[in-house]
Amino acid sequence: MPTICWFRRDLRLADHPALAAAVAQAHDAGDEVVPLFVLDPALWSDATGAPRRAYLAASLRALDEATGGRLVVRHGRPVDVVPALVRETGAAAVHVTAATEPYGRRRDDAVEAALGVPLVRAGSPYAVGPGLVRTGDDRPYQVFTPFRRAWLDHGWHDPAPAPHDAPWADVRGDGVPDAPATDVPLPAAGERAAHARWRAFVADDLAGYGTDRDRPDLDVTSWMSVHLKYGEIHPRTMLADLASVARDAEPGLAASLATYRSELAWREFHADVLWHHPGAAARSLRPVVPEDAWVTGRAEDEAFDVWAHGRTGYPIVDAGMRQLRATGWMHNRVRMVVASFLVKDLHVRWQRGAAHFMRWLLDGDVSQNQLNWQWVAGTGRDAAPFFRIFNPVTQGRKFDPDGQYVRRWVPELRDVPAPAVHEPWTLGLHAPEGYPPPVVDHKHEREVALADHKRRPTA
Repeated sequence: MPTICWFRRDLRLADHPALAAAVAQAHDAGDEVVPLFVLDPALWSDATGAPRRAYLAASLRALDEATGGRLVVRHGRPVDVVPALVRETGAAAVHVTAATEPYGRRRDDAVEAALGVPLVRAGSPYAVGPGLVRTGDDRPYQVFTPFRRAWLDHGWHDPAPAPHDAPWADVRGDGVPDAPATDVPLPAAGERAAHARWRAFVADDLAGYGTDRDRPDLDVTSWMSVHLKYGEIHPRTMLADLASVARDAEPGLAASLATYRSELAWREFHADVLWHHPGAAARSLRPVVPEDAWVTGRAEDEAFDVWAHGRTGYPIVDAGMRQLRATGWMHNRVRMVVASFLVKDLHVRWQRGAAHFMRWLLDGDVSQNQLNWQWVAGTGRDAAPFFRIFNPVTQGRKFDPDGQYVRRWVPELRDVPAPAVHEPWTLGLHAPEGYPPPVVDHKHEREVALADHKRRPTA
């Protein structure tokens, strides 16, 4: 009897415990493995955004090639498609990487109840599965730094190689979907591209990561977030490579290694928080201002619109929002700045900004996106305090000192000299034509936000 390997957020062959288990079962039975991907309408819709759907289509084409053209793509609800394929093929089991996000957990429970054969879960999208790192009194961690220490102490398995002898079955599918039209230039997709990008970062930019990672004007970030989102590479593989480099690292490189590893730990911390608090995908984990502090109605829509289109009059904010629409990505430091501006300068709830990011980001991932927004908004676990309000001018001067990032994404400012590029309204009559004045006064809105915070509800 064949077995099915149902791919989801794990579009790779190497370091894939569920695939390894499916291949082992097929070998024991003298049969084949059906590689399946279900194009779930809940995840393939306008709400997902054309850039991310286009990237997914490219990643599926890469996986299809890796399986010798045997990837079975079926359209429909998993609770209908997977049991139907089991009946069609007579499969003895369905192997999956364990889902950790709220929708995936509900989906898998429903599929399992409808299958009639075992749904075998193995591994997770994380080095340490959410829920496994616990305090000494068996509670989830609330603060990142002790979580990171416990995460490091817990450790993870070594990466496993790809099965070179996977007996892929030849089963009809609906074909890899056509990519929706998008003006966003997509990075190379698939497992090979992920490993190539990772090797290039380790060789060329890792050494300076600890000091330069906050500079959006320097192209020194790893760009691995989209590959991790689709599971084209496992974080365990990356951590193993970092450990290998660390053995002979000079002190400066060792510091950058630790910093990058800490960024991976933040990813796992947020997944852990969402595991324990699935409602955090939509609801604040704690209140920071009273409900009447948020703008509503037409005022909210107008504020959101200028923010979303990069027309706030604050160059670092506008550069980030335009980069997002043009590339499907935004530098992490700038993500924090634009999120703080929406929530604390424009007084728009974080959920609306998070939804906009999920529509446009290629690396849009529920736990990372929602919990990072909650971090900025001050509502999450171990979040920045609400009174930490990013000053967009100060942030621009510090992390884009020559204005190179702003000039790239806000061409109206291309001729403004560096001292004024982050506050062009100071130029008076010489202010660039076509660029708007600040939509709000940051100093005033900061005071409003802090006053609202003082009125916050108490538990």
